[in-house]
Amino acid sequence: MIRLLTPADEPLLWEMLYQAIHVPEGSPPPPRDIVRRPELSRYVEGWGQRDDLGVVALQEGEVAGAAWLRRLTGALRGYGHVDDETPELSIALLPHHRGRGLGTRLLTSLLEEARNRYPAISLSVSPDNPALRLYRRLGFVEVGRNGASLTMVLTLSDQRGSNQVYP
Repeated sequence: MIRLLTPADEPLLWEMLYQAIHVPEGSPPPPRDIVRRPELSRYVEGWGQRDDLGVVALQEGEVAGAAWLRRLTGALRGYGHVDDETPELSIALLPHHRGRGLGTRLLTSLLEEARNRYPAISLSVSPDNPALRLYRRLGFVEVGRNGASLTMVLTLSDQRGSNQVYP
């Protein structure tokens, strides 16, 4: 089952934010409190703002993963920032739910919800993250780099009157 996230889901988003951190094969995971650092906490803290949008996947009544969008602007810009109108995507699955198509279903569901709200979505991804294949398959294109990570954008529509067009 996939449902929309609500403000009451902020606690589960903290766990999903931790799960969204890409840990290269053979590397130790970071400490759990890393998500409280300002550069990461901005993706979750105070969830439920006007422009926040997300979905959560439940399997057998348990949270399996989540995908969410948040506009991060000004001094709160995130790793995948392209402009102040484009929200950034975060997505995470619990480890035992990865590689089974759930990420595709989550992201497809979120994109359907986002099409009437945003002209585009951006994200930041490590080139060695297996999710990169999913993003490319769904139409995200590389538009830049932020350090060692790729910045990607998916153009959804020009419905809101934006003249910004991404490759």
